[in-house]
Amino acid sequence: MKTFNNIQAIVFDADDTLWDCQSYFEKVENRLCDMLSPWGTHDEISSALFATEAANMPVLGYGCKAFTLSVIECAINISHGEIKAESIGELAEMGKALQNLPGTPLDGVISTLEKLKDSGAYRLAVFTKGELLDQENKLRRSGLEGYFSHVEIVSDKTELSYRNLCRNMDIAPEEMVMVGNSFKSDIVPAITVGAYAIHIPFHVTWQLEHTQEFEHERLAKVSHFKDIMKVIPV
Repeated sequence: MKTFNNIQAIVFDADDTLWDCQSYFEKVENRLCDMLSPWGTHDEISSALFATEAANMPVLGYGCKAFTLSVIECAINISHGEIKAESIGELAEMGKALQNLPGTPLDGVISTLEKLKDSGAYRLAVFTKGELLDQENKLRRSGLEGYFSHVEIVSDKTELSYRNLCRNMDIAPEEMVMVGNSFKSDIVPAITVGAYAIHIPFHVTWQLEHTQEFEHERLAKVSHFKDIMKVIPV
């Protein structure tokens, strides 16, 4: 197992790293596919939803509201406007329910954050993308706020946003390690700007986060949240 030294800050992704998120979105997608079964197969409808989300991304961005609008748009388009109003209402209610996800910390998150914070060796931060209010509320509901000295919520995780994060925290990229489940959003841009990264794959991954993975001297991959303690000495 690799060990990263001279790290000053550990930065964590939120959704599907600190708590489950994508599983709830998939439940809505599966219900959409059931509703639209008269007009297409599960794979056809999932593909249509993915295309709708991708097309809406430049305008709507990430988050529950953007997803809900894409789901409703997809339902209307696939059914050629024939889907019943009550079905649209059900999808809207399911989308609204996503605004109240419990944010329950994943296994090992609390115990690991406690050890890292008690060590006093690192600054702990959250760096996540999505809608501001939604992400703020999830962090509050998770009960994890007190572990972090810095929180940033951005519309997208780009190389520029990572450089801005380092500037805002007054650290050099090589003094930071990014911990997250998305290789595309959490790993690639962090490595590109010169930071370290720890990849913790989640059991489900949004299609828009799929990308080619690779190995790197500043990258470690672990299977469980608590295993980051093997990479970052305390």
